[in-house]
Amino acid sequence: MIKPAFQIRIAHWSEDQVLLKQVREIVFVHEQHVPQTLEWDGLDEGALHLLAIERKTGEPVGTSRLLQSGQIGRMAVIRSWRGQGVGKALLQKLLFIANQNGYPSLFLNAQSTALSFYAQRGFIAEGDEFMDAGIPHRRMTKESLNNA
Repeated sequence: MIKPAFQIRIAHWSEDQVLLKQVREIVFVHEQHVPQTLEWDGLDEGALHLLAIERKTGEPVGTSRLLQSGQIGRMAVIRSWRGQGVGKALLQKLLFIANQNGYPSLFLNAQSTALSFYAQRGFIAEGDEFMDAGIPHRRMTKESLNNA
């Protein structure tokens, strides 16, 4: 089996915030024009973070976080790495960790362009579309983590 060109690891905000911020600044603030005041919501310190790192260079290529409330968020993959399984690997690792830690369900606010990505992994869209940081979103939930 060929190893992917990236690896996923748990990141600690106190030690890895520079790398986590690097990806999120590029994707959310610069690419998607999310205001910094919305991106840095004060919830990172208490969250579980994952970081995708390019094996050759050690550069960060993706991030995600899980809040104690069961909310997945800040899923971000650098543009040149999209379509290479980084987002899928980040989400699968979060689902595994959540299952291991007894979360009964998870939820997220998916950008509308990513609904099918999450639906393919068992998330169900709920409610109406809403705007967050000028981007259309829908809430999605995953009730059973046993098949994560």
